Amino acid sequence: MSVELKLSRNSRVYRPSEPLEGKIIIKSQSSISHHGVRITVNGSVNLQVHGGSAGIIESFYGVVKPIPIVKKTVDVKSSGKIGSGTTEIPFSLILRQQGDESLERRYETFHGADISIQYLVTVDIIRGYMHKSLSATMEFIVETDRADLPERPISPEMVIFYITQDTQRHPLLPELKSGGFRLLRVESVLLEEKIVTETSLIQTTQIADGDVCRNFTLPIHVVLPRLLTCPTILAGPFSIEFKVSIVISFQSELSKLHLKTDPRTPRLWLAMETLPLELVRTR
Repeated sequence: MSVELKLSRNSRVYRPSEPLEGKIIIKSQSSISHHGVRITVNGSVNLQVHGGSAGIIESFYGVVKPIPIVKKTVDVKSSGKIGSGTTEIPFSLILRQQGDESLERRYETFHGADISIQYLVTVDIIRGYMHKSLSATMEFIVETDRADLPERPISPEMVIFYITQDTQRHPLLPELKSGGFRLLRVESVLLEEKIVTETSLIQTTQIADGDVCRNFTLPIHVVLPRLLTCPTILAGPFSIEFKVSIVISFQSELSKLHLKTDPRTPRLWLAMETLPLELVRTR
């Protein structure tokens, strides 16, 4: 016998005011009795510390109590029998109704190193004391309600910076090798009275290869990975921020001697400038 969940949208993306709809699919070779079929939605912020600026003691005790966002349970079928073969039971529930206090903090789904914001839907088929309950769980993705988005488009802010031997604190080599764009996430967790921060690399996008022409404008187009990014969050117990690094690599024999290095560590054959990046959902 098997139980699975199938949501109405292949993308599994929903907004809090939209109905979460789908089907419970039960496959059984014989009919079974049950004491009810129940759908539960759980949303929480899971925090842990295992690196960054944490010490050995902080890392050992680095699991922080999850922050609940939403929990709702709906009975979709009363006690009875489920016949043999394949049975499909539809379900529908709204994460946040008008005047509902749940989901007051509208955090979007995010999967990070120390911070994870998850929304799970679980089906339970209750079978009584003599039988183990049957269940299945699926994650769905939550994005900000349209009504909570900025009414007017937010104009991007232009940042002017220079990469010179003064800013890099070492001479710049004459021949270029490549140029790239690095997206970083900065996760901070409040652990007792200490803020533990960890910066990690999300993705790298190459925008130039070889010794490119001088005085030439290179466009940058980057698609942000959905689950690894979210709108910037500055909350009390935690924060999720982002940075962007422009990295230029020069031709050098030294780079061949250090094939595995921390991409955030300055090197003589690299020029790098890192800037804060605020992410905002506009549609």
